[in-house]
Amino acid sequence: MKRGRFLLVVTSVAVAMVAGGLARPAFAIKQFQDEFKAVYVKPDSSDPAEKALATAVEAAKCNLCHKGKEKKDRNAYGNALAEILDKKEDAKNMEKIRKALETVAAMKSADGATYGELIKMGKLPGGPVE
Repeated sequence: MKRGRFLLVVTSVAVAMVAGGLARPAFAIKQFQDEFKAVYVKPDSSDPAEKALATAVEAAKCNLCHKGKEKKDRNAYGNALAEILDKKEDAKNMEKIRKALETVAAMKSADGATYGELIKMGKLPGGPVE
């Protein structure tokens, strides 16, 4: 009887570990993030603002457009992009992604500057990572 109970506990723990390993935290849509980097990030630049942006984007990872731990939670910049892009339909449409980045760059952020101006200043367009 004890052996049966032990196997049940070990099996339950193993199943829980596998299930927990399958759960994914919020990740940016890779193609959206890659296009943002291709357009705006210049890690080899000597310009301090461009270096600051490259460092901030690398540190922010998914939080470039997201906030918190849930994929559905976006910052203002991410919400603006989500109004234009569909993660399923547009993930492989690089032209549409770049056009959306350009469109959103012209939009005003909460602090009055456009998202593009914030990017040129070396700041994350969605604000600091929380």
